Amino acid sequence: MNSDWMIYGANGYTGKLTAREAVSRGLKPVLAGRSEEAVAAEASQLGLEYRVFALDDARATRKALRGLRLVLHCAGPFSETSAPMVEACLAEGVHYLDITGEIAVFKAVHDRDAEARRADLVLLPGAGFDIVPTDCLAARLVHELPAATSLKLAFEAGGGPSPGTAKTSVEGLAQGGCVRRDGMLTRVPLAWKTMTVPFQTGQRKAVTIPWGDVYTAHLSTGVGNIEVYLAVPPKAIGRLKRMRYVQPLLGLAPVQAFLKKRVEASVRGPSDDRRAGTDVQLWGRAESADGRSVSATMSTPNGYDLTVSASLALVGHLLQNSVEGGYYTPSLLMGADFAESLPGVTLTLSA
Repeated sequence: MNSDWMIYGANGYTGKLTAREAVSRGLKPVLAGRSEEAVAAEASQLGLEYRVFALDDARATRKALRGLRLVLHCAGPFSETSAPMVEACLAEGVHYLDITGEIAVFKAVHDRDAEARRADLVLLPGAGFDIVPTDCLAARLVHELPAATSLKLAFEAGGGPSPGTAKTSVEGLAQGGCVRRDGMLTRVPLAWKTMTVPFQTGQRKAVTIPWGDVYTAHLSTGVGNIEVYLAVPPKAIGRLKRMRYVQPLLGLAPVQAFLKKRVEASVRGPSDDRRAGTDVQLWGRAESADGRSVSATMSTPNGYDLTVSASLALVGHLLQNSVEGGYYTPSLLMGADFAESLPGVTLTLSA
């Protein structure tokens, strides 16, 4: 797996973590991004090849991908960056992975499934914490209860966000909530529902969020009713509900630009110690129309550490194996127990 794959956005928070772990494993990805100074500095430190190009230059992007087998795309917000990278990957016959959690991006990439099949390359958005553990949790639950007609998934994550994640959250506030109902994506208000979630570490109050599994868990399991919850303090739930009244303003370009500049000025991502000291708790329940149900809890390392281990495992699988082209979710490519194979991940099923 040496020098035939690329990390784009290698100078960002998650890209740096992934590149450094790759090198510690003896791998030599090509590092890339649009800032020559930042990418060159990272490449020099790690002893790696680098390439500099902006995704709004289609010709340069295609040229930079030529000769590679795979791109791990880590430069968000993916609402802006995914489409041009997917386009270049399809043109050059390069497998595409990213670490998005955005519903619209999952849909847009899924819409290109037929092209990926013809080009015999893999499209797999959501190769990190968004959405590996929740996708595998959903698949495990439905494996236990094949007649499931509804899924509820929830998680509690500590450590704080990276700049890219925070910017994506800013975009999400303007779009409101989203669930899947009777097989269809359905827009709902911010903080539409709350519930008390029985995580392995105790009960927490949680609120619906537009997490990527609302789109992808339907593909992975066939279940038509899906809700995803995030555990947050009650005061935060109240703030989210109040934001409903200003939601139209949150979508205005000047407001988005202002909020994203605030993120750039104040968000750096969790330190190594902070990541090491925080984990993620997950819970899920599948229910059938006749009242049967199965639940499970899962524990993982900090989401950014999970992203590094999951994305590198997916990179390794695609570079070492022949895989039929098309769109995949993590569980469809690797199996429902993929998350459990990653370091520090445990799952407990209960009736």
